[in-house]
This record gives sequence, C-alpha cells and structure tokens, in this order.
Amino acid sequence: MPGRGRSALFDAVLLDRDGTLVEDVPYNGDPDKVRPLPGVRAALDRLRAAGLRLGVVSNQSGLARGLFTAAQLRAVNARVEELLGPFDTWQCCPHDERAGCACRKPAPGMVHAAARALGTSADRCVLVGDIGADVAAAEAAGASGVLVPTPTTRAAEVAAAGQVAVDLTAAVELILHRAALATGPSPRRTGTVLVARSDSAGDVLVTGPAVRAVAANAERVVLLCGPRGRDAAALLPGVDEIVEWPLPWIDGAPAPVDPRDIGRLVERLRAVRADEAVVFTSFHQSPLPLALLLRLAGTPRVSAISDDYPGSLLDVRHRTPDGLPEPERALSLAAAAGFALPDGDDPRLRVRTDRVPAAPAGLGGPGYLVLHPGSAVPSRAVPPELAARIVRTLTAAGHRVAVTGGPGETALTARVAGDTGIDLGGRTGLAELAAVLAGAGALVVGNTGPAHLAAALGVPVVSLFAPTVRYGQWGPYRVPTVRLGDAAAPCRDSRATVCPVPGHPCLAAVEPGRVLDAVRLLGVPVVPPSTVRAGSPAGAGGVPRGGVTPVSAGRGRTR
Repeated sequence: MPGRGRSALFDAVLLDRDGTLVEDVPYNGDPDKVRPLPGVRAALDRLRAAGLRLGVVSNQSGLARGLFTAAQLRAVNARVEELLGPFDTWQCCPHDERAGCACRKPAPGMVHAAARALGTSADRCVLVGDIGADVAAAEAAGASGVLVPTPTTRAAEVAAAGQVAVDLTAAVELILHRAALATGPSPRRTGTVLVARSDSAGDVLVTGPAVRAVAANAERVVLLCGPRGRDAAALLPGVDEIVEWPLPWIDGAPAPVDPRDIGRLVERLRAVRADEAVVFTSFHQSPLPLALLLRLAGTPRVSAISDDYPGSLLDVRHRTPDGLPEPERALSLAAAAGFALPDGDDPRLRVRTDRVPAAPAGLGGPGYLVLHPGSAVPSRAVPPELAARIVRTLTAAGHRVAVTGGPGETALTARVAGDTGIDLGGRTGLAELAAVLAGAGALVVGNTGPAHLAAALGVPVVSLFAPTVRYGQWGPYRVPTVRLGDAAAPCRDSRATVCPVPGHPCLAAVEPGRVLDAVRLLGVPVVPPSTVRAGSPAGAGGVPRGGVTPVSAGRGRTR
C-alpha cells in the first residue's frame, strides 16, 4: 500500500460492479452472463501496479427480492475476479430501497466498510461508478468520486458529479495523474519561503495543505495574503509570519493602482529576505504581477502556476489540468517547487486549535447543526427565505440549529433563525465560527468560506452549491458531504458574483425536507441539549475531531 507521506493522495480505489466493471445485466445470478467492459482489465492492472488496493462496492437488491441466492451472488463475483483479477475486498448491499439500511448507495456504509477492510479511511479512497448514487455515496463518506457515465446515466447526475471520465481507462488515468501531481520530485530543505495566497478566507484555507508542505521543508514561512484572508491565515498550521497587503490585480473590488503603494510593497517583500517564493493562485488568476514585484525585491527563486508565458519571472512554471480540486492544485505546485507533505500528514484541510476560542454559550452542548446563510459572493448565498424554512424543518425534527453570521449579517441571521433557531449573528468571526463548528454535527451552507472551515474541522457539510463555479474544484474537500441544488442551472460555470437568473432558481427550488434527508444520510443524530460544558474548541470532552490538528504554540507545524 502506498505510504501516507509524499507518495500518494489515495490508498485505494473502490468500484461499482454492474455498468462500471462488467455489462449491466439486471439482477444477474448467472456467472456465464458476466461480460467485462472494454479496457477494464488493463485499467485495473495499472492501479494494482501503482500499489493501490482495489475494492468493489455494489448494490445487490436482487437478494432481497429473491431473484438470486447468496451462493449465486458469490459465483458471479468469483467469475468477475476470474476475468478481471483479484479485488482486496467485496462489499455488497443485499437490501432493497425499502429497508432504509446504511449500506445501500447513496448511503456511505459500504464505502466506510471497504475502507476499514483495506486498512485506510474513506477520505483516502476514490469510488468510481456509473450513476449518481455511486458518487453520492463516495461524497457522503468523505471519499472522492468519479462518474463514468453510460447511456442510461441521467444528465442531471453527470452535471452534479465533481469528476467525470468517459470510461474506466480515463478514470484511472485521472486518478493516477492526480496522485502524481501531488508527489513531485524529491523534497529539499531551504531557508525562508514566502508563500502568497491573496483573496478570501476560503481561498486561504484550501491552500493549507500546500502551505504545510512548504513548512515541512523550510526554516521559516511568511504568508502574504489580503485583508479578506487574514483571519484564515492566522489559523493555518506552518505559518510563522503574516504580511497583509491588498493586491489590486486580485481583489474583487480593487482600489486604483498607486505607484507609491506598489513601491512600499516591494520594500516590504525585500524585508522578508526570502530565499524563494511560491505564488498560489486560483485557476483564473495570474501570478505574474506579483512575480515581477518579487523579482524587483530580489527574490532569487519564484514558483507559480502560469498558462501565460512568464519570461524570466518564474524559475518553476507549473501547469495543471482543468477541474483539479483547488487543494490539490496548490499541493501540486508545492510539489513541483520541491516541497512535499511529511510522513504522518495528508492532504486534508486543517486549522490550529490553539487559536480557536471557546464556543459561545447557549448552544446546549455538542451535536447541534449549524446553518450559515450568508456569503461575500451573493450568487453563492443560501436564499434567506429558504434558509428560514430549513431551520424550521430541522428544528421540527428535533435538531438544535445555530444560525451564524458576521457583524453585518445580524438582520439576516435574525430572520433566518426565527423563533426556533439559535441566533449567533454578529458573534461569529472566523475563529469564533471555528469554535461553533467544532461542536457541530453538520454544517448547512452555500459554496463559501465556512464550508472549507468545516472541512478543516472534519465537520460534515450539506452543500447548497450554486454552480457558478465547478463543484469538482470548490466543493468541500475530503469531508462527508451531500450536494444539493440544480447543478445544470443556466448560471453554470458563469463565475457570476450576483445571480444572473431572477429568483436564484439553482438553490431556491431546494426543498427543506431534502436538507433533513441529507443530514440523515450523513448519519447525524438528533442530540438533545445536555449538561456537557460548551466552550471546548475540540467538542465534547475536549477530544479533537478527526480533521483538527492539535499543534503546539509557536510555529503551528504538523510534523
């Protein structure tokens, strides 16, 4: 099995059986009808050669329906292995949709069971399947999902999938390429590294794994960020110093370019005395203006992703394929620059728990749900009327629901919380929001920064995702997630900041009952108020959640 250090993003690949590995013969109990799909054996052998373990996760409701026996199912699976080679685990759900079991996809039970059988965790697995239920099961477990559509796959399922491949051969190529990008050449030691990630809090948070990779191989890390990312930068492990400076070629509402201000920035960069710099950007941003200023400041080595010709501005000009998840995109740049995550770390998002304050009073102990209705980008916010209906639906089902928002969102949170929610409006800056999320069972939110903060805390997310940007790039990363909303809405891939369609239909049409169903799919129970002392950023009893990185004061390293 690949190591957990710099070697790979994934330990295992899980595969649906019918329609993905073999021809889909409805309720097949006859081994003689097993027909492998073209190219599947060669694709599986590539995964085996790469050291990845393989498992099958398959709904087999024909058992519950009496259409074949358990012995016949074993015989069919044995024939699959005879033709396609061995698998390291088989997980088959014998129930039909009426059973309400935790294993039938889109429920995540088989994904978790397969991960346990393979000695790993779901977030280090990829699941490849041919229908939306396969991808949904992967995401609900915190695994990566890749959809390989067939002629019977619904168009809505294709639109909603974060990663799509034309066949299993292409899916395997995608998986191996993602793993290779995050590995890079052998890591090296260096002195002071300036890492730049301007833009919002969410942008800074998704760059966290790459920053940790740099920090593991550098004596000192200085992070250049903008005002909107400053609070997130303060929570990142591995950062020794923060330089806050608005960049007019990055900010969404930039001030005019001031030559004197640019001159002061060059002098501030010079004062860092960086041995090198790594400029992280989103896919639509250019690193070249900052690279020029770094050259003027005397920085001897600069690395960045750039499709544009950089001339002599970059020493490492890296390129990535379209649609790569933003954390992996940044991690691939760090790897290309010679920085890799150390053994014992992995690509999940993380935050410093020593900088998370106590949670506010009045939450009634851990286990509540959090709904965050606002967003700095209006097109991605949850419509207020829908958010209020969601709160009423969740509280009617017995859940406690905290509604969060910043100082400028008190009217919004009061409207959304109504008479049944817990209104925390104006009381949750980013660090305070982290404290609230640390005790939550799940977060309901649009595609905005708090979704990435929840991922960094290991908190499941019900993602009301407006498709103005790609879900595969910006969806919650490696944390159990259910995506809701119309993925094929007219605003798809528009990058619009204000909804271009009257009524915000991509999200407004979501029924609150589907949010409750999503919470149940994620396995979040109703937890009544308790006498457990609120205030620990690690949740009940002070025990850290799976995604939280305990760190010592000072550098905040993950070693």
